[in-house]
Amino acid sequence: MMRFRPANRKDTTGLAELILEVEQFYDNSTAVQPLAERRRQVAEALFGSPPMAHALVAEDEDGDLVGFAVYSFLWPAAGSSHSLFVKELFVRSALRRHGIGTRLMDILRALAAMRPGCTRVEWMTDRNNPGARSFYQSLGCTESDDKIVYRLDAGPEKG
Repeated sequence: MMRFRPANRKDTTGLAELILEVEQFYDNSTAVQPLAERRRQVAEALFGSPPMAHALVAEDEDGDLVGFAVYSFLWPAAGSSHSLFVKELFVRSALRRHGIGTRLMDILRALAAMRPGCTRVEWMTDRNNPGARSFYQSLGCTESDDKIVYRLDAGPEKG
């Protein structure tokens, strides 16, 4: 039986291991970050003061983490409301198509609905990820071409 719950400090190593799987899924060509460094970053991001994000985890009957959703609340959204932004949703490949991602998204939607002033759940996916796009469409979502994503490195200003 699958269990869904908020992440806690005891999940740090399991989340760090899943993040490596995320990187491998996206075929990230950067060097593999040492596990100790990933654990430190997970602990700081999710359990620091203040935390930078929140996470839900999916754990199997043996207590192993098999999926997660990382999210933050963003303000402003529409008007002066706020939104729940899903930064990452990931389920181990062997367990995809078993309802785990759907359940995580259902919980995220419920969390947003319970928070006063939260008007929506938002996320992004890569255009070249047909599996994710199909999954989100199966949830009844429609794709939006309204936004263009920009990125800047956090390093020193160039120029």
